Amino acid sequence: MRSILFVLAFFCTISSSFSQTYAGAGGAIPDDGSSVDFTINVPVLPQNLDTSNFGIESVCINIIHTWDSDLDIKLIAPDGTTVTLVSGVGGGDDNFIATCFNTGATTSIVAGTAPFSGIYRPMGQLGNINNGQSAAGAWRLHITDTYPFADQGTMLGWNITFGTNPAVPFSLQSSNLPIVKINTFGQTIPDSPKITAWMDVIDNGQGIRNYISDSANNYSGFIGIDLRGQSSQGFPQKQFGVETRDSSGANLNVPLLGMPDENDWVLYAPYNDKTMMRNYLTYSLARDMGRYASRGKFCEVVINGEYAGVYTFFERIKRDNNRVDISGLTAADTTGDELTGGYICSLDWIDQDGWYSNYPPDPTNPVNNTVFYQYIYPEDNVILTVQKTYIQQYVDSFETALLSNNFMQPDSGWRKFGDEGSFIDYFLMNELSKNVDGYRLSAFFYKNKDSNGGKLQMGPLWDFNLAWHNADYCDNESTGGWAYLLTDYCQWDFPFWWRRLMADSGYVNAVRCRYDELRLTVLDTTHIFQTIDSIAGLLDESKERQFFLYPILGVYVWPNPSPIATSYQGEIQNLKSWIQSRLGFMDANLPGNCISTQLQENTTVRKLKMFPDPATDYVFAEFSGDERHNLLQITITNNLGKQMSVPYSGNHGVLRFSIASLPPGIYYVRAYDTREVLYTGKFITIKN
Repeated sequence: MRSILFVLAFFCTISSSFSQTYAGAGGAIPDDGSSVDFTINVPVLPQNLDTSNFGIESVCINIIHTWDSDLDIKLIAPDGTTVTLVSGVGGGDDNFIATCFNTGATTSIVAGTAPFSGIYRPMGQLGNINNGQSAAGAWRLHITDTYPFADQGTMLGWNITFGTNPAVPFSLQSSNLPIVKINTFGQTIPDSPKITAWMDVIDNGQGIRNYISDSANNYSGFIGIDLRGQSSQGFPQKQFGVETRDSSGANLNVPLLGMPDENDWVLYAPYNDKTMMRNYLTYSLARDMGRYASRGKFCEVVINGEYAGVYTFFERIKRDNNRVDISGLTAADTTGDELTGGYICSLDWIDQDGWYSNYPPDPTNPVNNTVFYQYIYPEDNVILTVQKTYIQQYVDSFETALLSNNFMQPDSGWRKFGDEGSFIDYFLMNELSKNVDGYRLSAFFYKNKDSNGGKLQMGPLWDFNLAWHNADYCDNESTGGWAYLLTDYCQWDFPFWWRRLMADSGYVNAVRCRYDELRLTVLDTTHIFQTIDSIAGLLDESKERQFFLYPILGVYVWPNPSPIATSYQGEIQNLKSWIQSRLGFMDANLPGNCISTQLQENTTVRKLKMFPDPATDYVFAEFSGDERHNLLQITITNNLGKQMSVPYSGNHGVLRFSIASLPPGIYYVRAYDTREVLYTGKFITIKN
């Protein structure tokens, strides 16, 4: 131990004309989920702490602990200023031996390796402590083992050095993105429950710069905030659940950053997605496909005065007219049509109430069933027993029909209970992105009232940070193979649904039709790459601050696959290259034959001239022949045969259709006249 302490002292020698070091004793680091403080009492020093003349220079620690990433270590000054020295770094490696933190270090602790012997830039801003306060008082090293009951550790000792080369904080001055400032009033943000905090949001509008000194103009008020995520809680950049609240603590609906009024939000941290866009990209493409997916806004976040990096404010999945638009369900809705909806459920880590499926992941091997469905809406502490019974029985009916001998029949098979279009779109996006967590985690489905459609709908899509070639396990690196067959080479379970659906020739053919349609529009590489480039352009400035704070470009962060790019542009190019190869694989290997459900051509059918094609807001149909003046019916259907409601007007053989509300895709027009002569046409919609 003497040699360890000698090395510690050696590494804590900081060059300055005057310095003073104070050492503290060690002790056990609890492994029961609680925190511990190690204290150094510093006497009155010649002057207060500032960033110019005299202040804190460094902190050094000496810790024995297995699995370093479990440790969250903060320095708390006498005035309560708190700085994160290290959190979630080091993975499963061991110990911090003679580890010193100094803002002048060339290497961040994030880029270091255990046992971190040397001088590193801390994760937080040590310079925030040099704020004019007196050094006199109790200085606390606050340590939390975030993964309790696994690894016991010991603090051997630590020290603080003050001197004439004080730490200067890195601070956010301005941004092209909105700025979010959160003040927790000295509280640590827990896993749960939410604590009360304050949030200011500065958003001066598109193209107008936002300054940290600007007054909050988008939101300024109370919030509830807690940590969210599973494996992501071990990363240095945390993600949070946020509720906007009024002064009494009640939920407060607000149109945050231009998104529709609500009170439930997610501050998503893209730490292990170095493009910072995989979730945003997925949800954007889903909306282009005509599906609801969470809207989001990129922003830069400051928590208790410390810059925390680039985040995305996302809508949390929730029943709402502007989110999952299904009927509300109350305690009075216990019978009849009112009981039939709406419900939101999910497959995820088991952390709330739900039920086990009656069917195992592999029906041919009925061993212990691990498929567990959770109540999302109504929430598990609100939903009534009769409502639980209803949705369980409905899902069971769907699964029973899907396993039956007549499962392909439209009236008695699985389609009686499930909406085919939603299953197809959900499947295609998970397969295109080869989502390693698809179908088993953050897998949502919902049901509206029977009077409003009533069938199970897959979605909304959620949690694609490990999709799009961002996982190095379960064959995710390859552009070939299928995500729904993941259990062939990974010991994970998810519902049998997807294998069974792919045994339905009608479903498989419809999948192929929908894919061929989307390849002309939403899934055309030009459209996808333009979306990627647009996002990258938006992040071009803020990425520099993100990777200064978290210098991980070129560094392996679980579970990044090879090759690991050394630049942000390299990350973008890797993403594009993988997508192009993945689409090539799906073009060649996606099963099914697209058998058109449209009316067969015959000698009595006349063609409509449709223009412009493709179209965005309007499309025109030009008729020929005398029948054009006697039209009785016009129908427009999508590629799955669903009739769309589209207003039109015109005469003299030309009709003008308003199509701005249509999702991108292929559409078919049919026109009937008094003599039952049929006109047909086809057009493609795209979005600007």
